[in-house]
Amino acid sequence: MSLTGVTANAQNQQQTDSIDLFLKDKMEKLHIPGLQLAIVQNGKIIKQQSYGLANIENNAKVSDQSMFAINSCTKAFVGVAVLQLQEEGKLNVNDPISKYLDDLPMAWKGLTIKQLFSNISGLPNVIDATENFLGDTEETTWEKVKTLPMEFNTGDRFRYNQTGYVIIGRIINKVSGMHFTTFIEERQFKAAGMKQTRFGDSNDVIANAAGTYTNQAVVGGKWVTTKNIQNNFFKFPEYFRTCAGIVTTSGEIAQWIIALQNGTLLKQKSSLDVLWQPAILNNGRIKGFNKLVNGYATGWPIVARAEHPAAAPIGGMRSAFFVYPKDDLSIVVLTNFQGANPEFFIDEIAGFYIPEMKESNGFGWSPSLRKLRKELMKQDYNNALQIAENLKKNTSDFALNENEINDYGYKLLGEGKQSEALKIFKLNVDLYAKSGNAYDSYAETLAGSGNKKEAIKNYKRAFELNPKNTNALEQIKKLESL
Repeated sequence: MSLTGVTANAQNQQQTDSIDLFLKDKMEKLHIPGLQLAIVQNGKIIKQQSYGLANIENNAKVSDQSMFAINSCTKAFVGVAVLQLQEEGKLNVNDPISKYLDDLPMAWKGLTIKQLFSNISGLPNVIDATENFLGDTEETTWEKVKTLPMEFNTGDRFRYNQTGYVIIGRIINKVSGMHFTTFIEERQFKAAGMKQTRFGDSNDVIANAAGTYTNQAVVGGKWVTTKNIQNNFFKFPEYFRTCAGIVTTSGEIAQWIIALQNGTLLKQKSSLDVLWQPAILNNGRIKGFNKLVNGYATGWPIVARAEHPAAAPIGGMRSAFFVYPKDDLSIVVLTNFQGANPEFFIDEIAGFYIPEMKESNGFGWSPSLRKLRKELMKQDYNNALQIAENLKKNTSDFALNENEINDYGYKLLGEGKQSEALKIFKLNVDLYAKSGNAYDSYAETLAGSGNKKEAIKNYKRAFELNPKNTNALEQIKKLESL
């Protein structure tokens, strides 16, 4: 092997070792028992790794064969199934659902398949706020949901909804001539070589199944996060398995992503465009779950942004995979913990291959904050206010906001850069002198650096600006007692 080859291998090993350390740290902080990772680049699986325990009770380690529930990531497979049928001319996502089904309320008949997929239909939901089904059987649930009013005018808003996927399942059954689970098994699992992947839930005996754990509980009719980790059992009736129900491995998801992008599953490139095109609301905007996952397409949540956009299925607060089409990179993270929310750290994993995506390099920040960071680093974070004022004076579109500066300070603290963080928090109080929160963050950092006198002074100012800030009062008492 040439010296160049040896160097490249060493760099790759260092890269993967860094990812391992990053994920082990995340698992510890987020209390994730077990995790499976697969990374696809340029059409090949370049990293596949298992971490932690698949089953806490038996102290069984996660292996490449461990099977994880992916919950709503299942919807991405349903999107592919419908696009396969569209390629065959058997349906079109822009067709009204009444073209395929008769047993529908009048208000539902004009809804399109695409509107159901993207959660903008306004349909009532087949499950309640605590995820209980409206009825004990498919028929009673179906009859009950049909009696409920529409929740909003179609296209007015985004609201996550399972009824649409139940309807899509019925359409696939009719159009394909087989049950939708069989259609997906034949046309996707087998086609992509997914030998272990199957549909199932906690009632099924599944070889190599990882346990399922949660820190979520229903209290007073609402989901809340608790400090206790307990078993998490889930039930997905067969008719509901367009919504959730696939159990798989990260390696087999990676195989499926490769098959999806190389023409094995979908023959036409335009089908991928339809699959990943987020729906547009009546106001001309897109909408998704949150600021990151900000759009929803044909069964696929979407991270819509100018740099490194992603198609990003997420499921059960435990599993997610991001496909970065422009970067020829995909990251699959499956866990056995409801509360892991891997969608919030997958971009960081991508950053090991695309350095500009590292949060520490400013990825996800506004262009103005990136410009500020670049200039601050040149001067070791000194003269921050003057730098910000100069940028505002000389750059027409330069605009900062209080929250992003505050977040920047905490990111620096998280990297152990306390001195730099102090200067950022000081900049924030200089720019936003009427913000109690800015003073509170500055005071907190001063206290952490041992500057008791200035910390008390700034906590007092924070309380003056916001008398509801009981934390400031508590910290003042604590510091004055030292």
